[in-house]
Order: sequence, then structure tokens, then C-alpha cells
Amino acid sequence: MQLHVDTRSPIPIRRQLTEQLKHFIEGGGFPRGQALPSIRELAGFLGINPNTVARAIEDLKRGGYVEARRGKGIFVAPDPPARPAPTLREAFLKEMVIRGAALGMTADDVAVGVLSLAGVRPAAVQGAVAVLLVECSQEALDFYAKALEGHLPVRVEKVLPGALAAAVRRRRPAGRWAAAVTSFFHLPEVARRLEGTGVPVLAVLAGAHVETLQRLAQLPPGTRVGVASADHETAHNLEHSIVNAGLPNIALMGACPAEGAALGRLVRQVEVMVCSSPAAERVRGLVGAAAQVIIDDRALDKRAIEMLAGILVRENGQRTAEATDNPHPKVRPSRARPAQA
Repeated sequence: MQLHVDTRSPIPIRRQLTEQLKHFIEGGGFPRGQALPSIRELAGFLGINPNTVARAIEDLKRGGYVEARRGKGIFVAPDPPARPAPTLREAFLKEMVIRGAALGMTADDVAVGVLSLAGVRPAAVQGAVAVLLVECSQEALDFYAKALEGHLPVRVEKVLPGALAAAVRRRRPAGRWAAAVTSFFHLPEVARRLEGTGVPVLAVLAGAHVETLQRLAQLPPGTRVGVASADHETAHNLEHSIVNAGLPNIALMGACPAEGAALGRLVRQVEVMVCSSPAAERVRGLVGAAAQVIIDDRALDKRAIEMLAGILVRENGQRTAEATDNPHPKVRPSRARPAQA
């Protein structure tokens, strides 16, 4: 059994494990009636929380893949769902392509859209296009770059706002980016800097993971919660996504960078701190055993991935058409524009 989970993937660990076990059962990797490894064994083997494994097993039970036998454990169901026959899969794919064509979508549109929705990175990254990423801290740059490169065949060039002008000057003679990505806070500045270059500008959002919101929802009423991250913008974006979840049982006490006097004041007011991985050591050193620490490195809004995929498909189509029409093209006219997710 070759199970593997990627803790850095935007796909929740529970979902990763559930789908892999389904695949093994559908393909006969686990014969009908065979006992599965225990929850503790799976958790230890994968290095993940036993509660996550237990929730994945519950998903399999609801799907009819496994059954519990009192005192004996979890077993593959006598008649689990069967993997669709090749003809059925082919018919499904053909119908999807036809429906996509009816909506004006090319085969590339459909392929990139499916990969984006599934959160799957294409195996081959040859020919990855260059995308400019502008963010205010190294932590934010690393987060967005990892999310974008994990979903799409792109090569991200990470630039801090102060270095944007120089990056634009360096890039112009060698060619241009297929798109520029930034947060809403930096959108006006990036759009202004790229005006006249023909580079589309996309503003993206990132918020708390669903699992973090679920943990917060289980806290006692009136629990005081604080948020910390590498910089003001990242911390407030995380706080904003928690606010939007509308959890009535918690009281948000504020958000701040994971350094300075503000963090010290905040941790003294709270019972739970939500913070990013790079900030966790600093936060734990301040709160000690006085508060619970929940690590959340945020999740990129899937709509942003879909929008960027659409931009890349259009850019590729335009470049192909231009190369066909004119083997020696002149400088393209300005069409820089902000696109918002």
C-alpha cells in the first residue's frame, strides 16, 4: 500500500487520504472483506493526526467503501462502489468536451479548468510560462508562489514592491510576463507600474483553511482569539477571512505582525492564537502554556486560480495567433488591466 499525503498541498489531508483509499479499493488493491490498518497505524505511518484519519474513514463509510465490525476494526465492504468502466469514462470526457465547446471553450480551457478545480499540478512543467508575483513580505511571496506553481504550469518571479520598478525595467528587453499577480492592497501600484506593458494584472485573495475554521467553531463560547503573521497585510487578511466565517462563539481580539510590542500585548489578551508556520515559534515562545496555538498558512481562493488559468489560456492563444500572422511581430499595443478575483 503506497499511501502518501502532502502537508503542503492546498488539498486538505483528509481529502487526500480519502481519495487514495477509494482508489485502492476501487482498483482491488484492498480485496473485499479485507481489514484496513487501524486508525493509529495509518496515522503513525503517514505522520498525521489520528482524528484526520478517523474523519477520512467516516467519509469512506458514508460512501459505502468500508464497514465497521464491532471489536474487529474497519473492513472493505462486501460490495464497494466499482470503478467506472473505460467506456463510461470516455463517454463522460467526450460529453464534457462537447459541453465545453458549446460554451465557447477550447480543449485547453477545459483541461486547465479541470486541473485548477482539482488542485492538481500537471506532471510536465516544460514550457511553464513566467508570472510576476508582487507581495509585501517574503512569507507572502513564498505562500503565493507555492500555491500558484502547485496548481498551474507557471514559473513565478517573486518581487517585493520596492523592487518592482527595477524588475519591470529588467524584464522589458527580454520579454514580458504572461500575467502579474498581487493582493488587492498592492493592485493599484502594480497596475500603474505595468501600464503600457500589455501584462494583465490579477488581484488574489487568501483566507483561513476550512479545518482551522472548524477548530475555531468547536471552541467554547466567548473564547478570545488573536491572529499573527509575518506582516500587517497577511495578518489582517487572515483575520478578515475568520470574521467572514461568522463564528458566534469566538471573540477576535485583533491581528498583528509576529514581532514587536503589538504581538506581546495581543497574546496577553487571548486564549487562542492563529498564526502562520514561520510565526509559530515566536508566538509559542510568548504564550507558553497560557494559550492554544493554531497554525494556519492560509489557502488561496480557487476562483483566483481559475481566473489566472483563463488569462494564461487567452495569452497563449493570442501569442500563437500573432506568431502565425507575423513571424516578426512589432511591440504589442498597451492593454494592461486589473482583473479581480
